[in-house]
Amino acid sequence: MKLTHEHEELRRTLRRFIEERINPQVDAWEAAGRFPAHEVFRGLGELGLLGLTKPEACGGAGLDYSYGVVMAETLGHIRSAGVQMAIGVQTDMATPALARFGSEALQAEFLAPSIAGERVACIGVSEPGAGSDVAAIRTRARRDGGDYLIDGSKMWITNSLQADWICLLVNTDNDTAAHRNKTLLCVPLDTPGVTVQGGIHKIGMRASDTGIVNFDGVRVPQRFRIGEEGQGFSYQMQQFQEERLWASANALQQMDDCIAETVAYTRERRIFGQPVLHNQSVHFRLAELHADVQCLRALVWRATERYVDGEDVTELASIAKLKAGRLLRVVGDACLQYWGGMGFTWDNPASRLYRDGRLASIGGGADEVMLSVICKHMGTLPGRARA
Repeated sequence: MKLTHEHEELRRTLRRFIEERINPQVDAWEAAGRFPAHEVFRGLGELGLLGLTKPEACGGAGLDYSYGVVMAETLGHIRSAGVQMAIGVQTDMATPALARFGSEALQAEFLAPSIAGERVACIGVSEPGAGSDVAAIRTRARRDGGDYLIDGSKMWITNSLQADWICLLVNTDNDTAAHRNKTLLCVPLDTPGVTVQGGIHKIGMRASDTGIVNFDGVRVPQRFRIGEEGQGFSYQMQQFQEERLWASANALQQMDDCIAETVAYTRERRIFGQPVLHNQSVHFRLAELHADVQCLRALVWRATERYVDGEDVTELASIAKLKAGRLLRVVGDACLQYWGGMGFTWDNPASRLYRDGRLASIGGGADEVMLSVICKHMGTLPGRARA
């Protein structure tokens, strides 16, 4: 896909913000286990970067999704994947369904301030007993007059310790099939009955706060519903196309930077009288990793081009996410090895990628779910026809 001058200007603007406002702080944020989301998002909002693909009526730019992919890829320059992911939750996970299906009033109340960076959002799908199996969620919202009463719990919720509102997937009819009984709601996190627990001690994504959100008789008006009741599963599945493309694109620059820093280090580090890089096993392996990243980049942009043209890219997005998650693990492990003992230190760029990148094969649909989606499209999944 040929990128325009506008795409490149977006990349330069975001890269400058990252180098001036984010990267100088990331080591402190990693150590603290949290970054100042409101401060960072306000800065991004002022530059118009949180609503690139969102409606202009809500303060967005109304651009096609190729601009979202450029942003996702460029965010890979942030030296903390946790911060990258938190921004992606705001732009590509908590808000797309609201932008596509929400009423004008709901968009004005929740989407517009999120695009401006005035409010932090999170997405509530996963539960203690339901992760990649979205159909298995148990959080319920029952009608009570003109309101919904919500009971349940969501787990692994990125941004939740700082978020102002949550895009919440709930069951609204327990007597209907699991794929037709779900609804998306916008829920302010200061609503009585909502409690947020922290303390999830993760091996990676350290600067991203992750919590458990509990709902005990939480009352919200039915006007906080996104789109139609019972269509939440469908909305979420549509949203997964963008989420998985975002995750795949975001992995690219992280791997490029890790390989480049490893090349620089191995060119300077000497062993047995010569730079480590001069060993054929090292420079050949780094070349192979570079080639693999470029192949993934071609797939991501092929899928993006088709998505912008209005095609369903569920299969391609699932393939890209599967390969991105696996390649992140390979690149992180290989580069860490070439740093030697330095690679085993906590703040090393290769060790950080090694820790952070492992989540890509779990979050947003585990590798096994991606394989099931691909099998469904191939017509090889038992009992499922090709979609």
